[in-house]
Amino acid sequence: MNLILIEPEELGHDNTARLTDGRAAHLRDVLKVVPGDEVRIGLVDGNRGTAVVHDMAHDAVVLTCRLTEPAPPRPSVDLLLALPRPKVLRRLFAQCTALGVNRIMLTNAARVERHYFDTHVLTRDCYRPLLIEGLQQARDTRLPIVSVHRQFRVLVEDLLDEWTAPATRVVAQPGHGERMHTLIQDAGHSRVLLAVGPEGGWNDFERSLLESRGFAPISMGTRALRSDTACVALLALAHDALESRTQRMHTTALHAS
Repeated sequence: MNLILIEPEELGHDNTARLTDGRAAHLRDVLKVVPGDEVRIGLVDGNRGTAVVHDMAHDAVVLTCRLTEPAPPRPSVDLLLALPRPKVLRRLFAQCTALGVNRIMLTNAARVERHYFDTHVLTRDCYRPLLIEGLQQARDTRLPIVSVHRQFRVLVEDLLDEWTAPATRVVAQPGHGERMHTLIQDAGHSRVLLAVGPEGGWNDFERSLLESRGFAPISMGTRALRSDTACVALLALAHDALESRTQRMHTTALHAS
């Protein structure tokens, strides 16, 4: 853990938090803290700061918190993901959150097995701790918004415009399309909406529907990748391209002035 996250209800009126779960074990057994030590801390969907270890009694660690650093901005990337196999999805929740996603929209597709929707991994009680794990790794506090959609067409035609801010829309497709960096650098948006299909790929109807709603095809080459590999690689490329675009615009503005 690079950041200890606490829930709002865990923070007392005196700015203390008493931890007894895996976070306490991590502080005690991995970081080997003692009373008086300072650790990084954050409030879920809230501020970050530091905490001083106040007491260590039995299996509990009591922290005195100073949450003075404003919450980070929400990530600039939304992810539309064809629902992968449950064990892959379990890995992806933490990985995608660590890389930075504002919203994860899990959708049906022709090559998605219908029984995937019955998995307990789609329950909030299961995936929320995985999101927290990703946030703690990345020192972030902003929980991604997760939604599940059994009707692909309804999501794309009726919900995307309402749920997502104006963004460069890209759809991953092996073998053809522009490079992510080129599209984002040339676009007029500071956000990205990324669509990643099932391991068998989007079918012709799904691809055509996405492209009709403004999704431009992108490619990382001819290799067919597993959905977890593709997500990690594409999210990293999206954030790198957005950062590069921001730096270029800042440099241009400085030269203009």
